[in-house]
This record gives sequence, C-alpha cells and structure tokens, in this order.
Amino acid sequence: MLKTVGAAAGAAGIGVGAGVGTTALASPASAAGSAFAHPGLLHTRTDLDRMAAKVKAGARPYTAGFAKLTANRHAQSGWRADPQATVYRGAGSPQNYAVLYNDIHAAYQNALRYHVSGETAHADTAVAILNAWSGKLTSIQGSADRFLAAGLYGYQFANAAELVRDHGDFALGRAQEVMRNVFYPLSDSFLSDHNGAVVTNYWPNWDLTAIACVLATGIFCDDRAVVDRAVEYFKHGDGMGSVKHAIPVVHEDGLAEWVESGRDQGHSLLGVGLMGTVCEMAWNQGIDLYGYDDNRFLKGAQYVAKWSLGGDVPYTANTRKKGAIGGWSGSETATEAAGVDPAMTRPVWAMIANHYTKRRGLSASYVTRAAAKAAPEGGGGDYGPNSGGYDQLGFGTLAFTRDKAMDPAAPAPAPASSPATSGARPQAGATPSVVASPASERDLAATGSEEVVGWAAAAGVTAVAGGLLLLRRRDHVRRGGAE
Repeated sequence: MLKTVGAAAGAAGIGVGAGVGTTALASPASAAGSAFAHPGLLHTRTDLDRMAAKVKAGARPYTAGFAKLTANRHAQSGWRADPQATVYRGAGSPQNYAVLYNDIHAAYQNALRYHVSGETAHADTAVAILNAWSGKLTSIQGSADRFLAAGLYGYQFANAAELVRDHGDFALGRAQEVMRNVFYPLSDSFLSDHNGAVVTNYWPNWDLTAIACVLATGIFCDDRAVVDRAVEYFKHGDGMGSVKHAIPVVHEDGLAEWVESGRDQGHSLLGVGLMGTVCEMAWNQGIDLYGYDDNRFLKGAQYVAKWSLGGDVPYTANTRKKGAIGGWSGSETATEAAGVDPAMTRPVWAMIANHYTKRRGLSASYVTRAAAKAAPEGGGGDYGPNSGGYDQLGFGTLAFTRDKAMDPAAPAPAPASSPATSGARPQAGATPSVVASPASERDLAATGSEEVVGWAAAAGVTAVAGGLLLLRRRDHVRRGGAE
C-alpha cells in the first residue's frame, strides 16, 4: 500500500549574512584522480585526528561530546550483534528493523570511540557487528517503509563500515556486497519510480534517505557512476527531495522555505539532517552540494532553525498531488507552517553550523543558535527508543566542531571528473555568496495512512482526495502559550 500522508509547504524569509574577508576558505576534500578518499563519508582522516587530539588535550566542547558518546549504551565494547537474514519494516513478520538500527548504531559508536580513544576493543566490536550482518543479511522487506529502512540503515551501515575498512579482520568485500545488493537496489528503485506513485506523493525525507544511501554506496564501493547518480538527483531530481523541490521558495532577505514545514516539525528536522548528511559526504569527496545554487541548503536550514526555535516565518500555500500512477489520486494543500515545540531537537545542527560558519566563513545565526541549544549532541539511543531517535548518527559536537580558520590539512578543490560533479566546487580564495541570517518518542519517519486524521488536526490541511474534502485547522501556537 502506498504511504500517503502530509501536505506540501511554501515560502519564507531571513536576513542577509556577512561575507568573508581575506581569510582563506576551506574547499571540498580532494580524492586522487578518479579514486575516492577513505575514510571519506561523514568523517575524514583529518576529522578523526582532530577529534582525538582535542579530546586528549581536554578541549571543550569536544570533551563534552566525547562524554556523551562514552555514556551511550551502544558505545560499549560488550555489545553483541543479533543479525537477521531478512529485515522487515512496516509490514511482515516479524517487524524486526529495530534490531538492525540498534546494531548499526552500536557499530558506528564503537568505531568512532576507537578513533578518538585508541582503544582497540571498540574497533573489534564494531568489526564483529558489521561482519555478523554482512554474513547474514540478504533482504529488506515490508510496506513502503522498506524504502526508508534501506535508505536510513544503508547510509548508516556504510558510515560505520567506512570507519573500520582498514581493520585486518573486517570483511570489506562482503560489506560492499551488502551495500550493492541489499540496501542500494531499493534506494535506487525509489528514486526511479517512487514505489509506483506520482512523483510528489512522498515527502522530501523519503527521497533524501534514498539519496544518502546511493551516495554512501558509491563512495564506500568506489563506484563513480553511483556517486554521480546521487549528485545529479540532488540537483535536478523530479522528486520532492531534490534541493529545489525540498526548498522551493527563496526570499530576497535570504530565508528559504523548507517544503515539509507545512507538514510537521519532526519530519522537517529529519529532512534537514538528511540533506546535511548528503552534503557532508559529498564535500569529503570534493563535491560542494552545501554551496550549490547560491547556498540554497543554508537558506532552507536557516528557515527550519528559526521556525523550530519558535520564530515566526512566512509561508506560501503549496499543493502536491498524491496517489498511485493510473490509480487513486488526489491532492493536498498546506496553507501555513505547522506549530512547533521549541524543545524538540535532533542531532543535526552542529554539522551544518560548522560547515557554513567555520569552513566557509558565512553567517548562519539561526542554525548556530539551534546547534548551541542542542549541544552536546548525542546519537542513537539518546533521543528516545523508537526509530525516529536513530535516523541520524549524531555526535556532531564531537565530530564536527571546528576551529574558526579552515583545517590546516584541508586539501585543494578536486578537479571535475564527471558531468555530475563538475561546476560545483568553489574556487580557493573566492568570496562565497552572501547568505542567510540576521545577527516524541514516536517514529518520526512513519507516514502511514492511519496518521492522516491526527496529522491533519495538528498541522492544518485542506485535503482533496478522491473528491472528499477534509478540512482541519491546527491551533495557533505562539511563544508563551497557545490560542
């Protein structure tokens, strides 16, 4: 059954940030020739060395971020994997996807802890978990949620594996086969035909999980064509997760609407985190998606940060078509940004804030405020027991905090090596575009049709579906109370 809930969103504004002076700007990492840099997904060797050095020196906020990691139950060397041959999400018997995401987060956290502390027991644990799964997992099944499982847990599996790819006991080839044969096919299929639905049926986070998985697969498996596929879709894809569909309206003052803000806060935070993940992995291979289309992602992230902090944002009504191709169809219109809980957070902001303000020297005041409020960021297991708390790998305070100047070891921009990756890299020393800003524990990825009434009541949607008009108005929420 197609998963069809939500409403599309509209437009908003923000202030103009300051440009940079004469300080040299960081550029995307450079891979030698056509090869890929390893480690080179969310973390490079320079990143890992920086974390270890800062924690050893007792530097803040790295020490607080590392303490958050070591306190997490998943980051313990005693963790034992429980691999499954088939993982089910959304339907099937049993729905066992929680086993997979818990084990992946344990592998990632142990691997990260090893790189910071040097304790080999944690590397061994990460390797044991990943080898157990690559030796058994053959299929991901379920409802349309199987695409979410493939995308989310695929990019996360690759990131955990990337951190131990040089370990003597790690079955690298087998892990690459799992990425190619289990995770990647579902994500690639989703970007191609969206589960047989009209292209706007699924909200941006569905596409973004798939883009993240495809990109991570290409990098982890050294497949340039697969990387190009992800980059091209990010820029020009037909679905709602491509950057100009996820962020459809850019205002003159620099704030840009995140389309899913007309749905709810949780999914908007998820989408921003996923797009940031895609941008970071691409950057570490010399591809600047962060800066694509005049820093469009920054403008959208600023909008979501301001809105999530309780600020007022403008909104342009947005209508999306939904349903199956050749079958039932309808449309939904969102007329205003949904209400927010300023206390809600996800571990997504440190990575974005540090890229734009530290690497690029741009102003990003709302994103920076959101990052400060969320610090120190935790990871899977710190944000509730359900799958929404495991959608991001997290620990951004430890992993992405940077010095104000660019990293001394940051390499020069990589040469353009393909149509999809060319034309995106900033020139070293160039002034970047001026942008952006004046000085539940329920599963947030679930989008089943059973949620229509509750979501509509909360968000405010005029839905026309198969001739049936449903009207729900959300309570207006303002800081200091509701009316």
